[in-house]
Amino acid sequence: MKVVFAGTPEFAAVALRALHAAGFEIPLVLTQPDRPAGRGLQLQPSAVKAFALAHGIPVAQPLSLRMDAKDLQRAQEAKDAHALLLATDYDVMVVAAYGLILPRSTLDIKPCINIHGSLLPRWRGAAPIHRAIEAGDHETGVTIMQMEEGLDTGPMLLIERTPIGPHDTTALVHDRLAALGGEMVVKVLQRMAQGQVDAVPQPETGVTYAAKIAKEEATLDFTQPASELDRKIRAFNPFPGAHGTVDGTVIKLWGAELLDGSSDVPAGQVLAADAQHGIVIACGRGTLRLTALQKPGGKRLPAAEFIKGFPLDGLRFA
Repeated sequence: MKVVFAGTPEFAAVALRALHAAGFEIPLVLTQPDRPAGRGLQLQPSAVKAFALAHGIPVAQPLSLRMDAKDLQRAQEAKDAHALLLATDYDVMVVAAYGLILPRSTLDIKPCINIHGSLLPRWRGAAPIHRAIEAGDHETGVTIMQMEEGLDTGPMLLIERTPIGPHDTTALVHDRLAALGGEMVVKVLQRMAQGQVDAVPQPETGVTYAAKIAKEEATLDFTQPASELDRKIRAFNPFPGAHGTVDGTVIKLWGAELLDGSSDVPAGQVLAADAQHGIVIACGRGTLRLTALQKPGGKRLPAAEFIKGFPLDGLRFA
């Protein structure tokens, strides 16, 4: 089968590498335009584009695929991309974390399948891994589905599960799901080539939506229970990074442990900050031991190292 691939970040690049390694012909890759990154804000290619160029695969980077876009440049780029797809010899489009909506005009050219990092219909939308961890889900997985105009509503071709451990972060689960998605999409395409794939409609019950992560969500409210704060710290690692403010300084919190017991001191109060106990914080219900922290301009440090340069005794997180 000949596969057009549409994707942008590392999650998608893992799947592209898997398809390439499995021997699928990839005549075209679609990915988002280069973005400024790093301290110098130099334009950087996406992970998908970098792989495609390194392997001689043609790349297109339209701003939009909607030919009816009000912005004339976006509309023209969408028309050019549509013409390019019509001129490309392919059997199926594989989409993974592309970042652009595929309109009906694109979906109608050839079958389109999507690699989605959740157990659909739970966590349709932009941030399924973050939201699963934040909500305290005990498992997640990958769903390969046929694409239609609805938001992640298409029938399922394959679904596989993996547990979410008590210390899992978005970064860890992302990498597991990316690898799983790459394996699964190869399997699905091989079955499609043999006419052995059945499309199963998604259940009508259990639908939830994974809204895009807003940076302001990462500001922790220590009046919340310690269990919720622990989940937020793990969910927002590596982006956008959970944080609290101590003595006017914003401190990013990269790791924590739930502790037994509670305290009657104000929420956010530092109960201990030493080599023996670590950094223990009172929460709205329960207590939390912080294990990895970072001050502005500094490195991410284990708690024992952090307090050597930033004493927290008697302070309070806000």
